[in-house]
Amino acid sequence: MAERCDHVSGIMKALAHPQRLLILCHLSQGEKTAGELEELCGASQSSVLQFLRRMKLDGLITSEKRGLIVYYSIEDARVKEMITALHRIFCR
Repeated sequence: MAERCDHVSGIMKALAHPQRLLILCHLSQGEKTAGELEELCGASQSSVLQFLRRMKLDGLITSEKRGLIVYYSIEDARVKEMITALHRIFCR
């Protein structure tokens, strides 16, 4: 149980930043490019890329390069479920 608490605590820490949470909210609706996330979040390219790199290192998201374009998506279905629940509880 302690190991699971450590893991979940790390996820919650990543969600604690408003911009990362917003990015994950958008990714919960389907894969997006960094450019799409910039527009949706109203953030600069450098900040979005920095957040994406951090979340990828934390194992929250994954990326897939298709040609010249990189697509980002939520890696763990449980994280997607958590984001969906947060959206349902707080955003309606």
